[in-house]
Amino acid sequence: MNPYLHFVSEYARLAKAGRAWPLGGFPRCPRPEVAPDAPVALIFSPHPDDEVIIGGLALRLLREAKWNVINVAVTQGSNKVRQAGRWAELQACCDCIGFGLVPTQRGGLEKVNLATRERDRAHWAASVQIIAQILLRHRPAAIFFPHEADWNSSHIGTHHLVMDALRTLPADFRTMAVETEFWGAMASPNLMVEISTPDLADLITALTFHVGEVQRNPYHLTLPAWMMDNVRRGGELVGGQGGAVPDFTFATLYRLRRWNGRELEAIYAGGRNLAGGQNAAELFRA
Repeated sequence: MNPYLHFVSEYARLAKAGRAWPLGGFPRCPRPEVAPDAPVALIFSPHPDDEVIIGGLALRLLREAKWNVINVAVTQGSNKVRQAGRWAELQACCDCIGFGLVPTQRGGLEKVNLATRERDRAHWAASVQIIAQILLRHRPAAIFFPHEADWNSSHIGTHHLVMDALRTLPADFRTMAVETEFWGAMASPNLMVEISTPDLADLITALTFHVGEVQRNPYHLTLPAWMMDNVRRGGELVGGQGGAVPDFTFATLYRLRRWNGRELEAIYAGGRNLAGGQNAAELFRA
């Protein structure tokens, strides 16, 4: 028997079978006790569901370093009819995975895109102020937000919203910036983070609480394939062209830099791989 036929057939069988598996309703995932003064990581999510799709490193910070990970719901989607339902699903997702959750405003921010930034400066400035206030309130040790070319207009808008908010803060404000990708691949990621099988299973489990979205498009079932492809890409983009690919099955790619009070600056040359077994907090001691 051709083993590759079996290999592909099993992928196809599981992808089809997974459509019948339950969505939401699972018990909480394991979580550690987090100290009141633990470092804070804020995830600026353009839409409900982004928090767990790109949240592998954040989950490792929670579990390995006992950081306080908080999801900031930048928007609740553009469909007003679904906003209340999406907020309820988001609450259930974050409760499952162990992330805190804060809203930006009732219903989430609206029109988070470059067109608004360019043509409706008053609306944009008000949104920037909301994000700036959240940053000052939590004083995060790290922030997660999409990179500047993440294709989706709200993802790109969220990148510029966070960057514009940082520029309004006092010059002594410092944080580590973790840029994320989903819709559009980064040309220059500098960090590949291994995601263990149990962690990925928990991320997918939490993602299923976004019932209305994954019923429409069962992207929770393709998350393992995406993370496998990240290893393929990251082996070259992060590790260097022609370099040895680390023995990861699943990974997420990021770009890690430091906000120095004025701009984002590199904290190391080249790229880094964070393997399972390493404490994720090591990345933030540079």
